[in-house]
Formats: sequence, structure tokens, C-alpha cells
Amino acid sequence: MISVNGLKVEFGSKPLMADVAFVVSDREHVALTGKNGAGKSTLLKIMAGQLQPTEGCVSLPAGQRVGYLPQTLTTADDTTVRGEAQKAFTVIRQLREKLDALNAAMAQRSDYDSDAYGELIARIADTTEQLNMAGAQNCEAELEQTLTGLGFERQELDRPTSELSGGWRMRVELAKLLLQKPDVMLLDEPTNHLDIWSIEWLERWLKMYPGSVVIVSHDRAFINNVTTRTLDIDCGRLVDYKVGYDEYVRLRAERREAQLRAYENQQKEIADIKEFIERFRYKPTKAVQVQSRIKQLEKIVPVEVDEVDDSSLNLKFPPCSRSGDYPVICNGVGKAYGQHTVFRDVTFSIRRGEKVAFVGRNGEGKSTLVKCIMNLIDYRGELKIGHNVETGYFAQNEAQMLDGNLTVFDTIDNVARGDIRTRIRDLLGAFMFGGEAADKFVKVLSGGERSRLAMLRLLLQPVNLLILDEPTNHLDMRTKDVLKNALRSFDGTAIIVSHDRDFLDGLVDKVYEFGGGQVREHLGGIYDFLQAKDMESLRELEKTDSKPRPDRTVASAPREESQNALDWKNQKETRRKEQRLKRQIEDCEQRITELEAAIHILEDRMNGAESGFDMSTAQKHADLTRQLEQAMEEWTQASEELENL
Repeated sequence: MISVNGLKVEFGSKPLMADVAFVVSDREHVALTGKNGAGKSTLLKIMAGQLQPTEGCVSLPAGQRVGYLPQTLTTADDTTVRGEAQKAFTVIRQLREKLDALNAAMAQRSDYDSDAYGELIARIADTTEQLNMAGAQNCEAELEQTLTGLGFERQELDRPTSELSGGWRMRVELAKLLLQKPDVMLLDEPTNHLDIWSIEWLERWLKMYPGSVVIVSHDRAFINNVTTRTLDIDCGRLVDYKVGYDEYVRLRAERREAQLRAYENQQKEIADIKEFIERFRYKPTKAVQVQSRIKQLEKIVPVEVDEVDDSSLNLKFPPCSRSGDYPVICNGVGKAYGQHTVFRDVTFSIRRGEKVAFVGRNGEGKSTLVKCIMNLIDYRGELKIGHNVETGYFAQNEAQMLDGNLTVFDTIDNVARGDIRTRIRDLLGAFMFGGEAADKFVKVLSGGERSRLAMLRLLLQPVNLLILDEPTNHLDMRTKDVLKNALRSFDGTAIIVSHDRDFLDGLVDKVYEFGGGQVREHLGGIYDFLQAKDMESLRELEKTDSKPRPDRTVASAPREESQNALDWKNQKETRRKEQRLKRQIEDCEQRITELEAAIHILEDRMNGAESGFDMSTAQKHADLTRQLEQAMEEWTQASEELENL
């Protein structure tokens, strides 16, 4: 449990937040939401003890531990992946060292009947029990399971961390936190550097985690599946919604509508009072009433309205010429770096107007194939770009290509055309560059801010083929909605590399899975793909070390409406039950066949003229008959359950 009381944070003259108070109970999983800059990360740092608030305090019961995963890390890479993860077991290491010292001391003692020797044995027993309670017996197996669940292959566990990218280094840090199992876990954007498979594994882990969890995440599907309560920071205040994220969105909209109605009624009341004051200000007979109205006006407390949700902003791509029927055609495309084959024999065609997703574990070649399509690297095979194709490409390093000497406003004004130029300030506000931020120079922006600006600049350019490599990594949920709505209305072709299921849901109608050096095509949306892969792959990933998985093409048509994660989870549970019942029926049928054969043999023996009556054979016959009846009963029950699904 963790308690926040009367918190106030000031960075300058205006408070970032004030009078913040809430309690996160044991086993409670909470989402912390709000616009970028609202103070979510600041609040997590205060709860973790890394920042001090201007006023207020954070309280924890004695002995409880807090674990914190920041968005960025500053670490010394002086060990291996396994060695770094083992730092999570500091307590176990210390207990083992203590036990070794105690055992060494006992080996030197011969006063077996003394009180001191008895105390030493008691200390050894107590330390051994502490080790067992800390999970020392299974810590190495748990370490491997956690690292492989987060995307590492077993042969990579002895790789130096100095060779890892920032994203993979963050996975190691996340693994350390999970292995420590603190009483309160604070996670700031834990899915930013994870692929779909690792996110699913983390979801399952957190749902079973018995401690308290507070999560800041822009992955809507992730927080919907993991959290049951939402704390929203808005206009410096915190509003507590005792519901999951989707329900919070609905309640927040209702709250704002009520605020707007109250605000409008108050403005009408204020206007009426002012009109009365102006009309009768100079009439002596109304002086008392006028003074009363003035006092009434002074006592009115203004109704505050939550910030406007910019996600409703309607952003459309500028018109572009029509491309050929097949903007992208791959025929036997392959790419290798030395002896390492990234992928081979990639063959597919993307039709005009299709929106497709590239998914798979990091390092399986998604961005590499995108670079092949953009002709940025060489490759084997044939890759054709269709007639009259105008390509817009958002790379993961797109932010580095912006002109640092331009302001944010000028960067967008230089590419905006037509009526959109009158709405540049609104567009910048939707992408979190409202107010004075629009006049900042690009060179002073953070990496995330540059990425958002580069994305907005791309959306304003006339193209008919969009290739987006992880476009949502630095966007909050409302800005992602702006982008998603724009892509839905885009009449060109789109290739999207992303691990964000909610962003892809209802947007793409085909999924290309990268893995094991192959690229497989799956018809249908992202949840169709995940449903099909769940039974054969997602739970097997921890055991197969990312070996090539069986191919399966989903033959379902694209859905007209988006299917949310809750529906998908219910369908997964139904499929699991269906598979379990089918296996049970098959087992029953096998047992029935074997029992009937055994009974038939016994009956032949009992009916034989030369055998006579054998009591033991009759007893075996009765036992087998009872087993047969039980198997038949189980088969009937399972069949009825399966039929009723």
C-alpha cells in the first residue's frame, strides 16, 4: 500500500499540481493518465522518493519496498545480460554469503553441547528458511523465464550489455524490477520498447502479480488488460475513477459535459447580474438591490472545465495522385548481414488502398524490409514500386532530419498547403505544441518532441504510399487517436510497423508476421491474427526460443467495427475451453476403445470351455466395466459442454 497526502508541486510561479491525495491499496493495479506535461512522470518520481514535492508527503507501511522503472536510464554496462539481471537477487546473495559464513564457523566448532553451538545451529536454520522464502531454489529458472518472456533468447543471456541498444537495455532493467517483486511497483511507459509478444507476456505477469502497481502508459490495450482503476491528472488536479480505462473515458466525457452545462448556466447567471447592475446602477431606488448583486457577483466561484480533448480534431491528408494497382511487389526478397540471414524468399503484393501491419519480435527484420522498400539498403531478389507511387516515410530516426534552426510553427508552416494553414495552431496543439511551445526552436526540443513534430510534418504532405516505422512511440492516447483517424480516412496505401495493438485494431486489414527468417501473410485485423496465433505460439514462445512457428493464414474478412481487448480476452478463454474439451473427449474416446478391447478379451476368456470360472478374472471384468461407464459419463459431459459453447 502507498498513500499520497496533500501533494503540491511547483516548477515556477504556476503549480504543476496541487492538493493531490489518494491511496493505492494492496494488490490494486492503477493507471495514471493525463496529457503529456500534466505531471504523470513527476508524480511517479515523487512516489519513488526521487523527487521532493513542494508540499505534502508520500507514506508507506514500515518494511514495504517500492520499485520504479523510469522512461530513461543512466547505467554502467559492465556485465552480461544474465549478470545484470542477477543484481535483482541482492538479498538472496547476501543471505547465501551469511549462510556460508555460518557453515564455515560451525565447521570449526567442536563444543557440540554448548549453548553457543545451539545458537549457531538456530541461526543457520533461520537463514536457510529466509533463503527458501526468498525463492533461492528457483531464482535462476525464474531469471531465464523472465528474460525470455521479455524477448531475449537463451543464447543471448551471456551477451555483454554494452552491445545492447537502449531499448534492449531497458528490457533488462524491467526484468530486474520484476524479479525483485517489490510491494509497490511504479512503471513509466514499460511497453515503449517491447514487441507484441513481450507485451502479452508482461500483461499475464502483471495480472498475476500480488503487489500494488501504478502504470503510466500510452498503450490503451495494455492498461485496459492490466488495470482496474484510473487516476487522471487534469489542470493540476487529480480525479479518481474507480474503473478501468475504457469506462474512465466514458465517465470523463460525461463529467466534462456536465461541467460545460454548469459553466454555461453560470455565464448566463453572471450576464444577467451584470445587466441588472448596469441598468439600475444610477437609480437611487435600486441602490440596495444593485449593491446586493455586486456582492453576489463577487461570491461566485467560477466553474472550471477540464481541458479540451484535442483528439476530436479532424486531420486529413492532402489529396494526391492515384498510384498503380500494386504499389509494392516483393518477389523472393532476401537480406543477410554476413552469415546472419535476416529474412529470405519474401514474396507478397500490396494492393492500392490496403493498410497492412508488419509485426514480430524486435530484430526479426521489420525495419530492414522497410529500408529495402525505400531502397536505402541493398537486398537479394526483386522488389518493385508501382506506377506513380509517391512515398511518405517515417523512420525511427526521422526526428534527426529536422532543421534545428526553424521554430516548431515554421517547420509545419513550410509544408502546410491550402485551408490547413489557417489551423496550424490547432494542429500543433493536438500534437502537444500548444501555446508558447509553437515558437520554440527545433534544436531545443527533446527526442520525443522532435518525433511528434516529424510525424505531423509527414501527415501534411501529399503522398499515396505511407510507410510508418513505430509511429506511436512518443504520442499520448489523444494524439494517437488524431493519427489513427487520419489514417482511417487516408485513401492511399499504408505499411505500419507497430507493436501497439489498440492503434492497429480497426486500422489494418492484413498482417505480415516476421520471424525465423520468414515473412508470413495473415488476412484480417490485428486481433484476428492474435487469436489465430494464441493457441500455437504466444504461450509457446517461452519454450521455443523464437524458433520458426507453423504458418497459418487467417481466412476471415476485415471487420467493420473495432473489437476491443476485453472481447478478445473472452474469445481467447472460450477457445481455450473448447480446446480443453476437445482434448478431454479425445482422451475419453481412446480410453473407451482400450477398455472395450480389454473387456472383450476377458469375456472370451470367461466364456472359454476350458478356462472355467475364475474369480479374479470376474473381478477384473467388473473393475474394467466400472471404468468404462465412468469414461462414457465423462465423454457425455464433455460433449454436452462443447456443444453448449
